[in-house]
Amino acid sequence: MSVIMKKAMTEIRRWLSVRFYSGRISQRFRNINVLLFAAAFCIMAAVMFFAFNNVTNRISADYAGRYAASSAEALSAHIARELDLMFRISNSDVVIDWVLDEFDEQKKSLAFKELTSVVGEYYSYHLYIGIQSSLNQYKVESSHRAVDFEMVAVLDEHNPTDAWHFDCIRSEYGYLLKTGIDNEMQRKRLFVDFKVEKDGEILGVICTGLEFSHVTQELFSHYDSNDMRGFIIDENSAVLMDSSLMRDKEFMNELSASPIKDVLDDPYILSVIESHQGGADGYWDGTGQPGVFKTSTGLMTIAPIKDSGWSVIILSEATTLFDNTYFILIIATVLLMLVAFALVTNASHYRMIFKPLGKLERSLAMHKENSNEPIYGTERDDELGELSKTIQDLITKANIDALTGIYNRRFMEANLERTMGYLSRQGGMLSVLMLDIDFFKKYNDTYGHEQGDKCLKAVAMTLSGAITRASDFVARYGGEEFVAILPNTDEPGARLVAEKIIENVRSINIPHVQNAAAPYVTVSVGVTTGNVKFMQGWETYVKRADEALYMSKEHGRNQYTYLDFLEEE
Repeated sequence: MSVIMKKAMTEIRRWLSVRFYSGRISQRFRNINVLLFAAAFCIMAAVMFFAFNNVTNRISADYAGRYAASSAEALSAHIARELDLMFRISNSDVVIDWVLDEFDEQKKSLAFKELTSVVGEYYSYHLYIGIQSSLNQYKVESSHRAVDFEMVAVLDEHNPTDAWHFDCIRSEYGYLLKTGIDNEMQRKRLFVDFKVEKDGEILGVICTGLEFSHVTQELFSHYDSNDMRGFIIDENSAVLMDSSLMRDKEFMNELSASPIKDVLDDPYILSVIESHQGGADGYWDGTGQPGVFKTSTGLMTIAPIKDSGWSVIILSEATTLFDNTYFILIIATVLLMLVAFALVTNASHYRMIFKPLGKLERSLAMHKENSNEPIYGTERDDELGELSKTIQDLITKANIDALTGIYNRRFMEANLERTMGYLSRQGGMLSVLMLDIDFFKKYNDTYGHEQGDKCLKAVAMTLSGAITRASDFVARYGGEEFVAILPNTDEPGARLVAEKIIENVRSINIPHVQNAAAPYVTVSVGVTTGNVKFMQGWETYVKRADEALYMSKEHGRNQYTYLDFLEEE
C-alpha cells in the first residue's frame, strides 16, 4: 500500500511540475488561476451553504434592519443635498458680482435668475440674502418676478430676527446650521446660512430652510410609530425632530429642543449615541457606514449628517432584529479568500513575469550603453525567450546594414553621440574618417549592380579588418560612402588608419577599368581629429571629414587628406 501511495505522490508531483512549473508562462498562469478559483469556489460554496441555511428563516427580520439603515442614509442625503445647493449658490460668480455692486440693475437681474433657479429645488421655497456692506435684506420666492426683487428690510444687529445674518458673519465657519421657527410658515425648519465670500472678504449671507416635516413624513409615514421611530439630534444631542411627533403641532412649532436622554431611557442606546457624537471609530470622517447596534428591544441605527455635526437615529422593534453573525462569517471568509488569492497571484506574477521582465529591461539598458552586453532571456524557451530573441533580432536589423553586414548609419549616429558624451567628460580626442569608393557609379555601369554589391561587401570587410580596437568601428554611411569612428585617437594614429585602409583596399585588387586613379578599386579618405567639447555635435566632425574627403577627390583620389577639426565660433 505504501508503494502505491509513493507512486501516486510521485505522479502528482510530476503532474504539478508539468502543469505549474514548466512550459509557457501563459499556460502556467492559467493553471494556477483555475486551481485557485476552483478551491475558492468550493470553500465559499460550502461556507455560504452552511450560513444561508441558518439565515433562511430570518430574512424578514433582516429586511427591516437593512431598511432602517437605508432610511438613515436617505435622510442624511436630503440634508446633504440642501447643503450642496446652498454651497453652489453662495459661490456663484453671478451672485458675488451683484453683492459687490448691489445697485447695478443688470447684475441684480442676473443674480435674481440665478437665485430663483434654486428656489424650490429639493425643499427650499424661499431664501433670504443679507448684504454686509449696506445691511440690506432681500427675499426671493419662486413666485417672484424680477421687478419684485427689492430690499425688504434693513438688518439690525440688535433685532433677534436678524441674528441669522450676524451670527453667520461672526462664525469662523463658512456656514451655520440651526433650527428655528419660520415666522411666515409657522413651521420648524432647519436654517442653512452660507457666507458669500470673495478672496477672504465676507460680502454677505444667504439663508434658506429645510422643513423637517416634509422629509420625515416621506421616510416614516408608511411605518407604524410602534414599529419604527426616527430622531434627528444636533451636536449637543438635543432632539430636533421626532418622527412620532410629526403631527404634533406643539412640537413642530416649538423652538426649544429636549435632550435625547429626556426622551429615551435605555442606558446602552444613550452610551452609543454619546460615543458616536464624540467621534468614536471615525464617525465623523465621512467614510463610514451607518452604525447598526442590537439593543434590549430591537435594532438601533445611527448615521452622521454630512458637514453638520448632527445625527440621524432610527430605532426598530425586536420583530425586525436579525442576528448578523452569519453574514460576518461569510464576509470574513470571502475577504480571507480574496486576500489569499491576491497574495498568491501577485507572487506568481512576480516570479514568472515581472522579475524576468525586470532582468530583460536592465539588460536592454546595459546593451544600449554597450552593444557587447548580452540581452537577458535569449536562452529561455518560453514567451520571454521569444521576446528577447525578437528584440535582439530587431536591434541587429536596426543597427546592421543588410547588404554589407557592418553597422549602418543609424547605429553610427547613436553610438557616436554617446561616445562624444563620454569623451567630452574625459577630455578625450576623436578622429573621424569619411571614405568613398572611387568612381563607383562607373563601376556599376560597367560590371552591373550584382558585382557592385559584391564590391561593396568586399570593401566593407576590408574596412572592418583595418579596425582593431574594440572601441573603434566602421559603418556604411550611405551608397558607396563609409565612415570610421576612432575614439581617443590623435592625428598620427588617424593617419596610420587611413593609410592602412587605402592600402588594404588596393590589396584586394578588384578590377575597375573605369577608375581614373588606378585599374582596380580604390578609395578616397577624409580625416579629421579634434578634442571633444561638451557643446559639439557629432555632425560637425562628420562634416569636417567630408570636407577633407572632397579635397582627396579633387587632388586625384586614391589617397587621404587630413584637416584639423575647426571649433565653431
